[in-house]
Amino acid sequence: MIFQMMQVGPLGVNCYIVGDETAREVVVIDPGGHARQISELLNNLRLKVSAIVLTHAHFDHVMGVEGLKRATGAPLMVGEKERPVFEAVEEQGEMFGFAVPPLPDPERWLNEGDVVEAGKFKLQVLEVPGHSAGSIALYNAENGVVFVGDVLMRGTIGRTDFPGCSFEELLKSIRTKLYTLPDATKVYSGHGPMTTIGDEKLLNPFTKNYV
Repeated sequence: MIFQMMQVGPLGVNCYIVGDETAREVVVIDPGGHARQISELLNNLRLKVSAIVLTHAHFDHVMGVEGLKRATGAPLMVGEKERPVFEAVEEQGEMFGFAVPPLPDPERWLNEGDVVEAGKFKLQVLEVPGHSAGSIALYNAENGVVFVGDVLMRGTIGRTDFPGCSFEELLKSIRTKLYTLPDATKVYSGHGPMTTIGDEKLLNPFTKNYV
């Protein structure tokens, strides 16, 4: 499996580049900024981008989308239920003092059970609402990895004080979609370091008493 991670954008979002080592095809997850640097890394490694995927459409996760799409021509994919958040992302950025570049229309809206492919590398879509109405996680069972955006992080969970967020929905998503994955599954979040499903089930104080 190809795996690269870069911290990008004004809020230090973890952007992941993952895919098929043999085919040299990858998916770019959450390009939250620094589109030029992401493109340079892709070119240096001679990687072809099969898809740009957003785990959710909060402004800090999308600020490199326009530049990266222009550089690669790859299709943009977003959770179907995230459409209202996606359409309001420029206004959302303004609320926090950030100018979000105009976003291209997604070529594909993703739903539970859909699969995103890069060569023979496959990511299964899990709908995990709570941090936003249409948040998704991307699970690769073969390599035991899941990319969860801002739903779950080491020792904490995503914020639920934005419009469209729900604490109850977030905990339900963690309990029914993430904590049912094998304990050894590596969790790659939108912010912070890697963790595992087993560690979070045992140690995360925000889910210990609720999940």
